[in-house]
Amino acid sequence: MSDCISYIKTAIGNNATLITQADELIPYHRGTEGLEGKTNIIAVVKAYDKKDVESLLLLANELANQPEFKFTIYPISTGLNWGYGTSQPPKLDIKVVILDLSGLTQIEFDEDLGLVTVEPGVTQQLLSDFFISNGDNFMVPVTGAGPNASIVGNAIERGYGITPYTDHFGAVTAVQGYWANARHFCSAVNELDKSHNKTVDKTFKWGLGPYLDGLFTQSNLGVVTQMSIRMARKPQKFISFIMQVPDDKALEIAIPLIRKILRDYEGIVGSINLMDKRRVLSMFAENPNPGEHKVMSPTDIAKLSKAQQTPSWTIMGSIYGSNGVAKTVKKEIKRIFKALPCRQIFSDSPIFSIGNAVINTTPNFLFKLAPFLALIKEQLASFERGKEIMLGRPNNIALKLAYWRHKNAKRFPADNLSPGKDGCGVLWYAPLVTMKPNIMREYVDFIRATCPKFNIEPLITFTNLKHDCVDSTIPILFDLSDPDAVKDAHNCLKELVLEGVKLGYIPYRLNIDQQQWLLDANSPFWHTVNDIKSVVDPNNILSMGRYNPR
Repeated sequence: MSDCISYIKTAIGNNATLITQADELIPYHRGTEGLEGKTNIIAVVKAYDKKDVESLLLLANELANQPEFKFTIYPISTGLNWGYGTSQPPKLDIKVVILDLSGLTQIEFDEDLGLVTVEPGVTQQLLSDFFISNGDNFMVPVTGAGPNASIVGNAIERGYGITPYTDHFGAVTAVQGYWANARHFCSAVNELDKSHNKTVDKTFKWGLGPYLDGLFTQSNLGVVTQMSIRMARKPQKFISFIMQVPDDKALEIAIPLIRKILRDYEGIVGSINLMDKRRVLSMFAENPNPGEHKVMSPTDIAKLSKAQQTPSWTIMGSIYGSNGVAKTVKKEIKRIFKALPCRQIFSDSPIFSIGNAVINTTPNFLFKLAPFLALIKEQLASFERGKEIMLGRPNNIALKLAYWRHKNAKRFPADNLSPGKDGCGVLWYAPLVTMKPNIMREYVDFIRATCPKFNIEPLITFTNLKHDCVDSTIPILFDLSDPDAVKDAHNCLKELVLEGVKLGYIPYRLNIDQQQWLLDANSPFWHTVNDIKSVVDPNNILSMGRYNPR
């Protein structure tokens, strides 16, 4: 092993950092998933130059036929893929070198075209700071993973958000990187372009010839070192809206209305989130059973719902446009939702400016004497942070969810959350569900029947990406320090997946463990993927086990 490390030291440049000490490798083993055992991580190469990526790939291929030196490279952007693997590789009997790309942080921006080119280490916060320093005219494609999560990493996983360009890889216009065989990749348009800046490649997603950029997503075929992304400009007018639906049975009424809004106002209304009562409570209320491996009782839910004024369903969305367009679409949304028994709340309502003015002038001692004032203050603050997310300004508001089952949740400051470091237990069930009322109701019943069997809280969110496409995210939250809770969490996820596919609920993302047991290497699709793998990675040295069943 020491000779292998010597080879790596020789291959990488002086600026790259080589980490081999056991205590320094601990953070890379750390995750929220509760996966048993440790992968044999022998080293981490933290790259600050793209050339180090190429050099490491070349070395791994050179040593591939020498069993005593052979290793697999596992690239990460910032390693904050909470619930899907964090920075952990799949458990395989082979030496692993983590390629940490968080040191690649260059940003190039064409403000006229709204095109940003970033490296894998560019986080939501770094890009936000960059935009702010350049006039604050554009929105970061934020996610709930928090300010320190990678822009490139989320796009590679085909993630999505709630700003206007909902589909994050859909907004990607150009990719550059290396195939596993160390051959450089850029599009045919880029190769043909003999101009100095090669801007045209960044303006046209599909390039020329077969579309290969997509092969870098949810795969182990190559390493992305640069990505160009179309950015949404901050609108002249922004209005967020919340529809509070008191009756659980009104779900079937709400769905066609949401579908109509997304179809009729595509590009003006961003994605719409539909969350049930428990999901909202998990974000804003304290767990009534801290440190206990059990779900909330009906009494718990009723008490918290009353205190937090939480309805059965909450619909959240946003309007982006000129003053005239936003005003007109708001009027239409109000009209459409009149068919739904609900309370309508819009962010431009005077109640918020008045409420904030009152709260800001209230002496601090009154919040202790009047708990309802403290609740109003907290709700207003949460609403403002939610608006920030919708406007592409990253924050930690969604990360609080990961701490729901943490027995020491109160110990961690809200502005410095790190679920992996803090020992949170999180897995995700993220299936696509047909956007029809009867099917979505059957899905809700399925989740509510399955999760409690494993002492997992059934927290339901539907994110409506298009008028015909909805993804549901079910956070499986558990105490990472409790072996029984970890076992229940994994068994719950497994039953959701295996029973769900029989009902037509198909995951669009999988964690590193699921990729090993769910995907069938003999199916035509994955057989073709393996054929491609054999060409671009003939020595099988890159991310073994990642979206690559064998």
